[in-house]
This record gives sequence, C-alpha cells and structure tokens, in this order.
Amino acid sequence: MNKIKLTQKDIVKSHTESVSETIYFITDIAFKSGKGYYLYDYDGKEYLDFAAGIATCNVGHCHPEVVEEVQDQVAKLMHTCITGHHAEYAEYAAEIKKVGPPSMKDGKIMFLNSGSEAIEAALKMARMISKRPIIISFLGAFHGRTMGALSATASAAKYRMHLSGLLTGVRHAIYPYCYRCPIGHDSVDNCGEACINIVKELIKHIVPKEDLAGILIEPIAGEGGYLIPPNKFITELRQICDDNESLLIYDEIQTGFGRTGKMFAYEHAGVEPDILALGKAIGGGLPLSAILARKNLMDKWAKGSHGSTFGGNPVACRAGRKTLEIIQKDNLVDNANKVGSYIKEQFILAKDQIPAIGDVRGLGLMIGVELINKDGSQANDLILDLIKESAKRGVIITLCGNSVIRISPPINITREAANKGVDIIIQTLKDLSQ
Repeated sequence: MNKIKLTQKDIVKSHTESVSETIYFITDIAFKSGKGYYLYDYDGKEYLDFAAGIATCNVGHCHPEVVEEVQDQVAKLMHTCITGHHAEYAEYAAEIKKVGPPSMKDGKIMFLNSGSEAIEAALKMARMISKRPIIISFLGAFHGRTMGALSATASAAKYRMHLSGLLTGVRHAIYPYCYRCPIGHDSVDNCGEACINIVKELIKHIVPKEDLAGILIEPIAGEGGYLIPPNKFITELRQICDDNESLLIYDEIQTGFGRTGKMFAYEHAGVEPDILALGKAIGGGLPLSAILARKNLMDKWAKGSHGSTFGGNPVACRAGRKTLEIIQKDNLVDNANKVGSYIKEQFILAKDQIPAIGDVRGLGLMIGVELINKDGSQANDLILDLIKESAKRGVIITLCGNSVIRISPPINITREAANKGVDIIIQTLKDLSQ
C-alpha cells in the first residue's frame, strides 16, 4: 500500500477539526522533524529554532546521545510507579543535587511531569510543612495553568477569566520591571526598592507573618517579558523570608539547566532558595519536572501526602540525565554566555537604526527584545507580524510579555547560526517598521 504524503495544509486542517481551540499555535507551520537547532516542516523547509520548545530543548532537537539513551531505555523498562524502585530515578536525582544549590547537597527530589505540577507541589509543600496558609507571588508571573499554579500566575487576565474558585491564600506584589515600571518609578538605578517596600507593606498590613508560608518568584520573569530583577531585590526577599521564618521558592522551570549562562539563575544573585522548582529542559525534551529542597524540609512531608503516576518515569529520567551530562561535558553553560552576549550586542547595535526596539535585556540565551510604538507604548501588533514574517523567512521565534521577542534557542547553538538568525530577525523588523 502506498503511503499518503502529508502536507502542511493536511496537518493544520486536522488540528482545526480535532484539537481544542484553547491550544493556541502562533504559526500555521507543521513540523515533521528536528535536528540540533533546526526544525523541518512537512514540505521540507528548514527553520532556525530560536524558541527551543519554549526553552525546553537545551541541547537541541533529537540530540543523538539523548536519542540513544531513550531508545535503549524504551526497550528495557518504560513505567513502574510506586510498585517498586528503579535506578534511573535515583541516579538522575543524585546528579541534579550535585549541580544544585550547595545547601541542598544532602537534599531530596520529587519528580513530576510538568512545570505546573512542580509549582503545585511546591505550594502544597510550603503550606503543609509550615502549617501556614499564605503565599506571596508577583504580578506578571507565570507559574502554570492548573488551578493551584494558576492562583499564583498573574501574567495575563485571560488565564483567570471566570475562575473565581482558584486556590485561596495567594497575594500578589509588584515585580521589578525596570524598563516599564508599573508603579511609575522612574529611576533604573533604584529599581526594585519600591517593589520590595510593597512586599513589606503586604506583610505589615494584610499578610500576618505567622500566616506567611512562603514567597514564590521567578528569578527571571519568563512570560512576563524576560525581566531581570536587581540582585538587591532578590537579596531582600531572602531576608524577608528569614525574618518571618518563611520559605523562599524559586520557579526555575524556564531558567534552569544552563539557559541563563549559569546552571541555575539563582547563582546570578548568589541567593539560594528553600525550594527549587524545575521543569522544561530537565527532561531533555520529554515530560518531566521536579522540586528540590533540603532534607530537613523534604522529610517533613508525610509519606503518601503527594505523588505522581508518571513523574520520574525511567525514559524521561534517562533523557534528562544524558542532557545534563551533555550540558556539562560540552561546556554549554559557557556557550550560552558567549553566544547570548553576542546576540544581545547585535540587537543593541540595531536599536540605533530601528526605533521600534525599546529595550534589550537578558542573561545567557534567555534574551528579551521589547518592541515599542512611536509613542513608547507596547507594539502588540508589530510583534505578531514579526513572528509570522520571521517564520516565512526561516526563523522560529515567539513572544513574552505583550511585545517582547523571546529569544531562547538551544544553548548549543553556534555563533554562526545565531548570527544568521539574528540577521533575519533584524532585517525583518526593519522591513516591517518601514
């Protein structure tokens, strides 16, 4: 029997007919395969991938070493759950602890399936072991779309529409957005001071310290626009938690595993969390997430008080462990720093020629380029046009915030490939701006 050749239109039509519209795709491209930092559609067209599955495929698509690990494990054991132990879970947990916060070298890990699940577990753990009900999160934060994680998410009102039954006990403070301060603070040099004062005022007026279980924060705000808070802001949060005997929880789901030019983003400020939530790149492209905490905290959980059917399955653990190994042996954290600095430099230089570029920010290969209209407002229409036109010219990008180009290619991308992609994006932006 002859095999029917699928086309782009076939796949898109099938999605339109069978897939819920709540699953939103930013282009009409249907990808058939991927290799390294390239993707290929059903018509054979090649695309440079500057999104990496939203900062997930840190060593690129279908890395041969990861593929080999997965194929080997699939032939041996795919699933067991609580019926018995398997080596892959414990071995990967031990490797993550080696590169995690020093205070967690004797810590413990719980594997789950997604970033949302990791946040659910972190919130649940903080409240359960502290016996306190309230979590402080931040406006602009994205922590997931499940009901508990969504209660901490505040990046877009549409995610919370008609959902009044979210987890109670979450209060939101202001995240430092130094380029576009939501409270009108006009001094970048003092950015973060007013925001930390709001946290203190929350605790003073509506969050009794006896009720504060923890503070949940992205060390770099992802969905909010790739925002980098001042180190002092993070240091002050650590002090607030210490003073109130509360837990500092980092959502490193997008920032972890070399993405920011450090193995984990907490290293930039040098401030360790009490609970570290991980996801995306942790599974090497397969569904996996985790929370990591010190042993004395993890041991406060009652046995069976949390769990996961598929979390930490052998296949995902093998893929993730090999990915971490590749990141280390190939010095990809250093590569993220070098290539990321080059990309930022090119956009900063382009800013003189393209008035639509308002701000360029980022660490490692987690770079945001904020687009603006002539009046300085967010260029919501321009960013959508840029995404579609860049794809037509062979580069896949996506957005964060309302008008920020989210640049997060695989961290093994070469400078030459990065330069090719940046040139296309900048030229496309010039053409659209005219």
